[in-house]
Parts: sequence; C-alpha cells; structure tokens
Amino acid sequence: MKQLLFVLVAITLFSCKDDSKVEEAVAKIPIEFKVERFDRVFWTSKPEDLQKVKAQYPYFFPSHIPDSTLINKLKDPLLRELYGEVQMQYPELGKIETDLEKLFAHVQYYFPKNKTPRVITLINEVDTEGRVFYTDTLALISLDCYLGKDHRFYVDFPEFKKPEMERNQILPNLVTSFCYGKIASPTDRTLLSAMIYYGKELYMKDKLIPDYSDADKIGYTDMQIKFCQENEYFMWSNLVENKLLFDSNPKNELRFIKPAPFSRFYIEIDNQTPGRVGQWLGWQIVRSYMENNDDVTLEQLLAMDAKTIFDNSKYKPKKQ
Repeated sequence: MKQLLFVLVAITLFSCKDDSKVEEAVAKIPIEFKVERFDRVFWTSKPEDLQKVKAQYPYFFPSHIPDSTLINKLKDPLLRELYGEVQMQYPELGKIETDLEKLFAHVQYYFPKNKTPRVITLINEVDTEGRVFYTDTLALISLDCYLGKDHRFYVDFPEFKKPEMERNQILPNLVTSFCYGKIASPTDRTLLSAMIYYGKELYMKDKLIPDYSDADKIGYTDMQIKFCQENEYFMWSNLVENKLLFDSNPKNELRFIKPAPFSRFYIEIDNQTPGRVGQWLGWQIVRSYMENNDDVTLEQLLAMDAKTIFDNSKYKPKKQ
C-alpha cells in the first residue's frame, strides 16, 4: 500500500513539473491582437456610414441584404435595447482579453501552425447556435449571448441552457469551436465513441485554458461536478452492466451526451444527475489515457480512435 502511495505521489509530482514547464514556455510566446468592437462600430453608425462599415467588415453583410434592411435594424427599439445591455455588461473586456491572450499562446504552443486570429465582438440577436466562431483567421464573439443566466432577455430559455449564457463560457465555447475539424470523427455510432469524442474536446480545454475550473470547462455548476465525482463509479458501472458502451442506439446520445436537464439512467435519481454525463465520463477516460501514456502528443490523441484510447486508458473509477 505504501509503495502504491509512493508511485501515485511521484506521478503527481512529475505531472506538476511537466505542466510548469509548459506554462513557462507558453508565457514566452509573444501574442499581439486587438479586440475589434464591431458591436459598437455598427450600432453607433449612421446611414451614411454604412458603406464604410461594410467595406471594413464585408463578411457581416451578405450581398442580398439591402441597406434599407440594415437601416431599419439600426432603428429597431428592441435591438437598440439589446445593444445598450451589451454595452452595460461589457464596457470593457478586461479579464476576457487577458484570457484570450493566454488562450492564443496555448494554441500556438500546441498547434504552432495556427496564428493569432482577428478578434471581433458583435451582436447576433441572441442566436445561440452562432455565439462564437474560431477559425484560422477569425475569432467572433457574440456578446449578447453572454449577458448572464438571469438576464431578462433569456427568460424563455430552458433552465438547463441558461448557464451557457454566463461570461465564463466565452473561452470554453471558443475552444469548442476551435476543435471543429481537429478531432477525428467517430468511426462508429457507439456510445463509447461519442463519449471519447467529447472527452477529447474537454481535454483540449484542460490544455488550452488550464486556469479555468472543470465546472467552467464543461458548463456545469460546482455542485454538478461534485455529483459526478461522488457518483463516477455508480454511473460507469450502470453503463457497463447495461451493455451500453458498445451499443449503437442513437437514443443513448440523447440520454447521456446531448444537452438536457438531466441524464437518463431510467432510475429514481435521474433528476439529480446533470445532463451530458457521458461527456464527463469520456473526459475522465481521456485524462486517464494521457496520464498513462505520457509519450502521446495532443495531436496524436485527437487523431486516435476511441477503442485504442479506451483499451489503453486503465480507466477504473473507484467505489466511494
């Protein structure tokens, strides 16, 4: 027992030392960027300014939309109120800019070919499907989607979706967008493949925004994280005993992967579980794999199939 404890302590110390070296290297990467407040540029413009604004930000103005539509939008009382709320909540970006600088430095450390993108904030009329985009050249942030879960503009949103509207979700959402196309698509429709796909995405957040809490990375509350930690063995055992891991029934993704008020084990405590516990469990599998295979790079992990990761993860949650 003492020998096992020694090994665990040694692993932890080496891991912390490696993380420290990474952070030292990241801190030396020069990052230059400026956040462009398109939300202000557009909503303070006058009709005679539109051509200049369109020339500066052509991707926000599809050719089929006439200027008259844009002028009417500038006069819309509800949209002007939305603009006012954004300016009230975000007169300056402060910590968000600091966090963006750290994110871009981590991206360049792990993905040297990626350059710092042009960062633009905007208002997209609370279209949550397009709240952020992070491509090779652009990082777009729709600030009206991050006014706080209790904001009156979100009153009609389902309760389980409201935590996504907090400002602490901007960076995690950007990393999610950055992951598109970088994580190999699942080779089958099994629940395990979906779990590990999202586990990779969450592990990317471990690496790219390491200062963020686990709760912020996955969009949970602290209590939901605590629930998962305390019930990890039970949740995992339930999936194994019911032979769900290698089941390809698409309903399993709805039960354990997709956003929902709670996960569906079909037992009496379901409503105590957070939604998306399959993602959280996949995260723990990927973490276990990387802890036990420290010669694997991040890019190699993202390309690896789920079965290889699972078979070599040594993942075995302990009974509380």
